[in-house]
Amino acid sequence: MLIRFVALFAVFLCLAGGAAAGPTIDRIKSRGILVCGVGLMRPGFADLDARGVWRGLDVDFCRAIAAAVLNDPALVRFEPLPVSRRFDALHDGQVDVLMSNSTLTLGRDARDGLRAVIPNFYDGHGFMLRAEIAGKGLDGMADQPICLMAGSTNAAVAQELFSARGIVFTAVSGGDPADALLKGRCQAIGADISALTSLRAKLPQPEAFVILPQAFSKEPLGPYIRDDDEEWLDLIRWSVMALIDAEELGLTQANAESQRRLSRLPQVRRLLGEEGELGKALRVDPRWAYLMLRTVGNYGEIFERNFGVNSPFKLERGLNSLWTKGGLMYAWPFR
Repeated sequence: MLIRFVALFAVFLCLAGGAAAGPTIDRIKSRGILVCGVGLMRPGFADLDARGVWRGLDVDFCRAIAAAVLNDPALVRFEPLPVSRRFDALHDGQVDVLMSNSTLTLGRDARDGLRAVIPNFYDGHGFMLRAEIAGKGLDGMADQPICLMAGSTNAAVAQELFSARGIVFTAVSGGDPADALLKGRCQAIGADISALTSLRAKLPQPEAFVILPQAFSKEPLGPYIRDDDEEWLDLIRWSVMALIDAEELGLTQANAESQRRLSRLPQVRRLLGEEGELGKALRVDPRWAYLMLRTVGNYGEIFERNFGVNSPFKLERGLNSLWTKGGLMYAWPFR
């Protein structure tokens, strides 16, 4: 009787442990398409170009993950989500992963049903002001209407920042902040510096507005998933790090094929699937990282294409540089 009880208890533990590994990868493979939640028209992160094609840093990561899971970067459907709906859409199963330039915070990570994965872009809260008040910095916004995005971490940061300094202002939310700024309903906009940079570039007279040089908060941006699937967490996390590691190793979209065939370096061969079983551990193709690299390039290529020297924004990499160049981008060991 005791032996039977122990056996049944062991089965129960196995079933309970198995529940932690959810079916996301199987569901995506069965469906034949990855559903990726992105921001609602956020230039640099996710936006439609003149031909109606999705472009942006978050878009590139979505395509990379589709390449890793389905061996085809085209097998992804983008779901543009407003800020107010993005986490509900993930929680309700509308999307497989939320790649929506969202700040990774304890409150969100601990929220029922959500899991923060890993930063893929380091940012900070900033302000864009009309040039005539920019010289006064934060004091120039005293008693002024400031556009803030309701429900975002930026709104909370601005409230705390001004309250600590005894500065009174009027928060304006809803609608298009750029339109409100141009029409004088706001004298400034508070948002991530990357968002302000892309917004300023699209204004008819960008020189009439100044982005303050200071970052007033830490905003590590990255993907979220539901908290019921450790295998999916591993794949998303290591996919981001694989593209960082590729840059560290000097692997690019252009040389990925030749390096896969010719390199004798063990770390290169492991990453590109020529030796070891890293892909098997993640339940994807052994060449998963190679497929991502051929699709979007390494992390540096992704950044420069969407925000850096090859983009309209010319944003310096700063914290998004590799750790060897003074930044925070650092991949864990692939072994």
